[in-house]
Amino acid sequence: MGTIIAVLLQATVAFTTVARGADSQMTEPREAIARSADEWRTLWTAHSSERLPTIDFSRFAVVGVFLGTRPTAGYAVEIVRVQSQGAVTTIEYRERRPAPDALNLQVLTMPYHLVRIPRAEKIEFRKLAS
Repeated sequence: MGTIIAVLLQATVAFTTVARGADSQMTEPREAIARSADEWRTLWTAHSSERLPTIDFSRFAVVGVFLGTRPTAGYAVEIVRVQSQGAVTTIEYRERRPAPDALNLQVLTMPYHLVRIPRAEKIEFRKLAS
């Protein structure tokens, strides 16, 4: 008898940045998912006092990475790729740290990146090497 091998193709998924910066109110590291208006409102309120961006949750979800409090400027996070394989959508992100010899402002920062993706039931996060 022959062997059947199933190959699940990985596809790159388009995403749109909703917000990105270094001034979140989230002081603890967190990977976040909002699939409804209520979840989004709760997440956004914990993150910012700015006006809540409008998202169509019948078609989209919002995912984000918050680094929490960092001791200086020069830290950042970026969602670099969203991949879909079968029923799993993977959010790939990278953290940037300042160089050891860099002169950075001595100010607390809370880097974050929030993106809108097509609705997905199973979402995973993967931190990539810097």
